[in-house]
Amino acid sequence: MPLYRLTLAYDGTDLLGWQLQPPGSGPTVQGILEEALARLAGGKRVVVAGAGRTDAGVHALGQVASFELSRDLEPDGLQSALNGMLPADVRVLDAARAPAGFHARKSAVSKLYRYVLDCGGVPLPQRRRFAGWVPRRLDEDAVQAGAALLLGRRDFASLASSGGSAKTTVRTVTRSEVTFDERGLTYEVEADGFLRKMVRSMVGGLIAVGRGALAPDALAAALEARDRRAWPAPASPCGLTLVRVDYSSGSGAVLP
Repeated sequence: MPLYRLTLAYDGTDLLGWQLQPPGSGPTVQGILEEALARLAGGKRVVVAGAGRTDAGVHALGQVASFELSRDLEPDGLQSALNGMLPADVRVLDAARAPAGFHARKSAVSKLYRYVLDCGGVPLPQRRRFAGWVPRRLDEDAVQAGAALLLGRRDFASLASSGGSAKTTVRTVTRSEVTFDERGLTYEVEADGFLRKMVRSMVGGLIAVGRGALAPDALAAALEARDRRAWPAPASPCGLTLVRVDYSSGSGAVLP
């Protein structure tokens, strides 16, 4: 059967994340997409793999999905058909045939996430779906020091929430950057993979050092503890977006 890959964008506010949930639990991106594809496959289930298992409330600009389809459709036609069936908070940005063996998650070599955090003032209703909020400005030097601690290859067990299925908690973070503006900050982090709620936990750590609850050296000690109880609580999901998934050359994934 033809193998396809999609690039997806979605507003995750009203969704229970990427991964399919038991019947009656609520809508997920995977579930919504599989329902639409089943209509194109004569009612048969089409199993979809996603590059990142985003949590409930988390958004995407460049999620990648892959699947086999019993019908041989032109990619443009597939994109148009799916966008005609999907709800307004999920959209297919690109569709293409993928080479044999391509898998949205297993073939990925890195992922880039972005977290937007408003700091101080009154939280604006217009931003509540796409930005986290803390009641005051954070210490910029402390936040930068905290972000630097997260670079490199290390064991991130302290940032791993329960319920994950990863075989190892070791990851390589190649980018951990914070930029500040008049409203707050934007954090971008890129790695070869992420544990469950890992990025939100990273931001939770930056918030803790930024407001003075922990010194940067105490945050470093919490990271080395390899114990989730030592690390601050994760930030809210609304500020987090999966921006991009990268693949090695020849994998057939075209990025937005």
